[in-house]
Amino acid sequence: MTHATLHSSTASTATREAYELLLTHTREGGLVGGVGSILGWDQETMMPPGGVDYRGKQFALLARIGHQMATNPRVDGWLAVCEGDRAFMEAGSAESAQIRELRRDFTHATRLPETLVTELAEVSSKAQHEWALARKASDFARFRPWLEKLVTLNRSKAACLGIPAGGEPWDALADLYEPECTAASVTQVFVPLREQLRTLLRDLAAGSKKPSNRFNETAMPIDAQMAFARKVVQAIGFDFQRGRLDTSTHPFCGGSHCNDVRMTTRFTETCVNDALGSTMHEAGHGMYEQGLPASAIGTPLGTAVSLGIHESQSRLWENQVGRSMAFWTWCEPHLKNTFGAAAHSFTLEDLYGAANIVEPGFIRVDADEATYNMHVMVRFELERLLMDGSLDPCDLPREWNRRYQEYLGVTVPDDRRGCLQDVHWSMGAFGYFPTYTLGTLYSAQFFDAAKRAIPGLEEGFAKGEFKPLLDWLNREIHTHGRRYRPAELCERVTGSRLSSECYLRYLSGKLRPLYGA
Repeated sequence: MTHATLHSSTASTATREAYELLLTHTREGGLVGGVGSILGWDQETMMPPGGVDYRGKQFALLARIGHQMATNPRVDGWLAVCEGDRAFMEAGSAESAQIRELRRDFTHATRLPETLVTELAEVSSKAQHEWALARKASDFARFRPWLEKLVTLNRSKAACLGIPAGGEPWDALADLYEPECTAASVTQVFVPLREQLRTLLRDLAAGSKKPSNRFNETAMPIDAQMAFARKVVQAIGFDFQRGRLDTSTHPFCGGSHCNDVRMTTRFTETCVNDALGSTMHEAGHGMYEQGLPASAIGTPLGTAVSLGIHESQSRLWENQVGRSMAFWTWCEPHLKNTFGAAAHSFTLEDLYGAANIVEPGFIRVDADEATYNMHVMVRFELERLLMDGSLDPCDLPREWNRRYQEYLGVTVPDDRRGCLQDVHWSMGAFGYFPTYTLGTLYSAQFFDAAKRAIPGLEEGFAKGEFKPLLDWLNREIHTHGRRYRPAELCERVTGSRLSSECYLRYLSGKLRPLYGA
């Protein structure tokens, strides 16, 4: 089956015609969205600062065109024809999943006024530019007016989308990123997880030994780091014929479709692992995008199911693969070949230990596995308060710093390493952050399933055999697009519902021996 044409024998002629018209229209909307994605990548990597005002207008126009296409009444009519064909919809086919997801998209789109969609696009474009300047200067006051605008616009967005019964504004926004996600369901996961992580952190701190951090404090040339990062992500499976790697203030993965994936990373001279981890993380996103079916570009079946599942792919390659002893067994000679004498004094145990240092810090994207989710929890709590009006944006630095002291025991020294470190709020992305922890939990569960399905999987990493894992992820997760919702996909792949059990077992099993805890 190609996803452009409906072949189901259960569909009537009217259903086939409506389905094909709907898919053609949807693909055209996808072209508009893809143009916006490339402009977004360009703004973060190549665009001169003088282009920001006009770029905002370009985004606003594309958002308006895309919204008009998404809310076209004909879409509702085509959907209704397909939905009225009971035999077709009950067939459980990929095509019926397309209709289900397109109805969801149409419902969301028609609840949002065109003026709001357009304003959010323009303000977000300008706010990202101002955020980058404010972060560089460590000046929250510069970014605050933009944050206030974005909070107001997102409160309006939540009200338009509709707050679920018994829920809160944050829920309406989160559902766009992680279907059926609510603050209450996230809290049920986060509260016990936080306590278990606190126990682990206390035990590790009291352990009888600690890995050496010397490798993470050794300066390496930036150009060599870029060459090394490219070599690693190509080896694990990122296809540079269908993607590229650049630098940006905040690493991200974008692009317009599976054959044009744009990812970025960032470098510091003093820590190769920061760049390596960030690049493997974004490559995980990129390989998910490259694994989506080309025949379904621009449709739900050619789109990732959720940001939580997307994050599972980046966290899996960054952590379960990139922080493993087997990976570093393969990586060690390549690292020494790239960096020469500066790297030759480090043993395999040094490199593995340095990749698994546990030390509370300020920066989420640089955080170790044991403290990472504490960063996410802080952002989740602050988002909820911003959205329900309990927290005024002007008080964000104070509340941010207080929670970092409480959760991680660190005193935030400045705004750059505090509330200005993440790009997401400047993008207007509220309701997003818990997907990082959900993805972390999914990654452990998926990797556990992969090990059961592929004998000798981890041992293969030591020999540079990463393809069996990528092929398994392509087959089990990527190729389905949005055919299955996150909870259903998790059960299909792993045989059980999402929980923190696999993650905590994996984390404890690796870190306690390293720390003598």
